[in-house]
Amino acid sequence: MNGLRIIVLAKQVPDTRNVGKDAMKADGTVNRAALAAIYNPEDLNALEQALRLKDKYPGTTITILTMGPGRAAEIIRESIYRGADNGFLLTDRAFAGSDTLATSYALSCAIKTIGAFDLVICGRQAIDGDTAQVGPQVAEKLKIPQITYAEDVISVTKGKLKVKRRLDRGVEIVEGPLPLVITVNGTAPDCRPRNAKRVMKYKHATSISERQNSSEDYITLYNDRPYLNIPELSLKDTKAIETEVGLMGSPTKVKKIENVVFQVKESKVLSASDEDIENMMVELITNHTLG
Repeated sequence: MNGLRIIVLAKQVPDTRNVGKDAMKADGTVNRAALAAIYNPEDLNALEQALRLKDKYPGTTITILTMGPGRAAEIIRESIYRGADNGFLLTDRAFAGSDTLATSYALSCAIKTIGAFDLVICGRQAIDGDTAQVGPQVAEKLKIPQITYAEDVISVTKGKLKVKRRLDRGVEIVEGPLPLVITVNGTAPDCRPRNAKRVMKYKHATSISERQNSSEDYITLYNDRPYLNIPELSLKDTKAIETEVGLMGSPTKVKKIENVVFQVKESKVLSASDEDIENMMVELITNHTLG
């Protein structure tokens, strides 16, 4: 078969493993400036599935689409280092504070702007929200089928894609017609590492926003090597309706935020003796901490 046109939805997320007291703003949105930014883990699993399809079907192209501020272009660079072909940064102040409904609307508008595609792949959920809603909502807004909880994309034949799904009750093998949206589980294979040659080739790839905030002048470099330009899409570029994005387009409202701090009220010092360990196990089982 001919190569596939794949769009991978990837997100730069705050590292929720190191959440401090300044992690949330007063309006209930995440204070991203206070947390280190990382590639959403399950989106990396999704990228690996796209890369495997590219390996299997010559002529396949992988386009990364990420929504966020200028620094989110790092996600596109990281994806290109691993084998993606190009990417678009969806960025505009109007998108700030979007919930899953507003985010999926903005992404669907951007996908339509990018052009024809066969497959949209994304992680099951992002670690800064854990809702697993964006992928399915994008499919609904594009009016195309979806397959969720994918663990492996098995094959593509005659315009249909076969997928293995990992569910709580077991495994399913399902088929879906192209174009299609797939969300990928964290149980899928880990993404391959960076390719050293691609890192050297694309290490200076930047978006317009990044270059505006940079003190280095690479104008000649970007003119000579247009593949180093990471294109940006704004609200106007995607023809999205402003009232449908950002806080205005987000029906989800944060009512209350509480910081929960765990404090040790009791402690017990154990020796390494078998008797002390056995007594502790009995105590934990008795009070139903274990078992």
